[in-house]
Amino acid sequence: MSDIHTGSCQCKNVYYEINGSFESFYLCHCSYCQKDSGSAHSANLFSTAAALKWITGQDKVKTFNIPSTRHVKSFCVECGSALPNLQMEGKLLVVPAGSLDSKISLKPNAHIFCASRANWDVDLETVKKFENFPS
Repeated sequence: MSDIHTGSCQCKNVYYEINGSFESFYLCHCSYCQKDSGSAHSANLFSTAAALKWITGQDKVKTFNIPSTRHVKSFCVECGSALPNLQMEGKLLVVPAGSLDSKISLKPNAHIFCASRANWDVDLETVKKFENFPS
């Protein structure tokens, strides 16, 4: 039996389905992923066997490739949410973990490109935690 995962963008104009399993899950700290996410890292799932099917809104998906690099990002043109894309001539499916609506049991395999890690991205487990916005 194959795994089926569903996802969408924040404005709900784009819905997709992934049929198959993920082989790896990386938290990438490269400078490109910091810019993509606006945060310390991206969180992406990778598969060489799963199939991507756009349910609605494929026309709202824009893909950007930084020239002279292998860095690719797909996103909704309405809300900017990160969305899946195919890389390496369609051989690699990359899915932003936060775009999934279905739960996954896979935990990240590793942090990658840590040499580019943001200088403030250290000892974050010691920072105060709140269940909601602090008052």
